[in-house]
Amino acid sequence: MRAGTQAYNQTLYKKPLYNAVDDFTPVALIAEQPLVLVVPKVFPADSLKTFTPYVKANSAKLSFGSGGSGSATHLGCVLLNTAIGANVQHVPYRGSAPAMQDLIAGRINYLCDAVSTALPQIKSGTVKPLAVLARHRSAVLPDVPTAQEQGLAGFEANNWIGLFFPRKTPEPIVRQLHDAAIKAMNVPALRARMEAIGTDLVSADRTDSAYLKRFVSSEIEKWAVPIKASGVSVE
Repeated sequence: MRAGTQAYNQTLYKKPLYNAVDDFTPVALIAEQPLVLVVPKVFPADSLKTFTPYVKANSAKLSFGSGGSGSATHLGCVLLNTAIGANVQHVPYRGSAPAMQDLIAGRINYLCDAVSTALPQIKSGTVKPLAVLARHRSAVLPDVPTAQEQGLAGFEANNWIGLFFPRKTPEPIVRQLHDAAIKAMNVPALRARMEAIGTDLVSADRTDSAYLKRFVSSEIEKWAVPIKASGVSVE
């Protein structure tokens, strides 16, 4: 399961059909897919430090795109806007690909896209990456500093993947899947493949079930802020 089902939906839906903390047995946090802040190549900022004052001064005439209302690309940028104190118009698209095309064309001013999907355009030079929105730099974008490195202490906007069972699943079954997942995560070929597509397997200290339970609770709380700020909701 992903951040959308276990974190966003708890606030997006006015009446969630499940409790993401109490209705599941956490097994292991597996991977994170960081977002990256990208702008058109002619955008008058080359880092988050210069992006922030420019956006705050020109917010009334700027816009940011996303792959749809309530998506990771939408909420990641709302979280960023909240952190830097900017109020910018949101333009939702049916997927991040058309949003990226309009970004390249200059019809929107920035996009918080997944590293994995933005990478081809970054490598081709059609867009500029200003900040990786994760705790660590991306292996595929080693020269792009994180938002935290550029002054946003503690800032992270990742999509993540975790394994869960229904609640009250017997501990031996949970342990068996957990151990199998960790074994797979330590296969060098798998790690290399995940790294190559911009997906980060989490460190060993973040893979136990107790950590995942705490992590889900903290993610629900964190993402409630941009979701409420955006005003988006689902009946």
